[in-house]
Amino acid sequence: MLSDPLHSPIGTPVHWNTKLQHNTGNQATGGIWRLSGPGGDAILKHLTPRGDGHAHWAASDDPRHWNSWQREYLAYTTGFAAAYGAAAGIGAPALLAAGERPDGSRELWLEAVDGVHGRHWTLPILTDFAHRLGSVQARHRDSPEQPWHSRRFLRQYAGRRDFHDIPWNHPTAAAHWPAETREGLRRIWEHRTDLFTIAETLPQTICHLDVWPMNLIQRDGEPVLLDWSFTGRGAIGEDLANLIADTFFDGLQPVERLAETETALTDAYLTGLAEAGHRAEAATRKAIAATGAAKYCWLAPAMLTGLAAGRPVASADYDTAEDHEVFTRRRPIFDMLVRWAHTALDT
Repeated sequence: MLSDPLHSPIGTPVHWNTKLQHNTGNQATGGIWRLSGPGGDAILKHLTPRGDGHAHWAASDDPRHWNSWQREYLAYTTGFAAAYGAAAGIGAPALLAAGERPDGSRELWLEAVDGVHGRHWTLPILTDFAHRLGSVQARHRDSPEQPWHSRRFLRQYAGRRDFHDIPWNHPTAAAHWPAETREGLRRIWEHRTDLFTIAETLPQTICHLDVWPMNLIQRDGEPVLLDWSFTGRGAIGEDLANLIADTFFDGLQPVERLAETETALTDAYLTGLAEAGHRAEAATRKAIAATGAAKYCWLAPAMLTGLAAGRPVASADYDTAEDHEVFTRRRPIFDMLVRWAHTALDT
């Protein structure tokens, strides 16, 4: 734990409030806290090149790498995060202070944003955000890449893990997922490289690349987007596909709302794109399908491999459900991904 902050904009912290929920496996994140001091409240994020975490979440010094540990620091200190969605009313926490520590790690001090957290958003709030996001990403089609933007994120992130002898017919999987679902997931896994290639050939924009409810807050009727660690070039529709699927994978919203959410958010995003001058609906729908299937190509193999090894299948930092609950909840989401893969690979 970082106990001696050097760049506090709120004076000496009086209260270290609960460590905020985040992916503790990512070696680029030393911790995230909400602190109180004489100058008010702030969020402190400790960015580190060699923190604790999992091998498949290793931090990188390469500014183009999907997990470059300095990217979020640069996103805020260059003004990129604040400017990215301003034209459509998508905000980012204000930068309060930033600085280097003696060990080379960084402190990032951000505004403590209060409001309706993304896990509690209603469908109308999600739909409004999707509309704004479409407008923003149409405007960023011709925006120049920054030297620290990620490149080919989807191929790097989703393609970094490998699994052998995946037990597709494990009894627990067979009890919850019909053969058609399992065969579809196998196809996604075996054709993941094809999906990456399709995604890279479709219209591109500057993406956030980690849009999901845990990174969203609604403040005074407008969305605020958090965590700019992965931002870079990606396909138009890539962020939307992530939002649709990741709203449900860890139980943040009832999966019974998946179908209406997919339809409403897709329509709103396409409307936002069109209003801002991008009317390639067929290409965008294909991009949503290709990127959504590709982003999660590894998840079913990871679940089944972990299950065979006796490990729980839920996401450690965000989900406490039992295995059978996770398998049941994720089936309709995986069925959606299988349908998306069919759209991307066969049309």
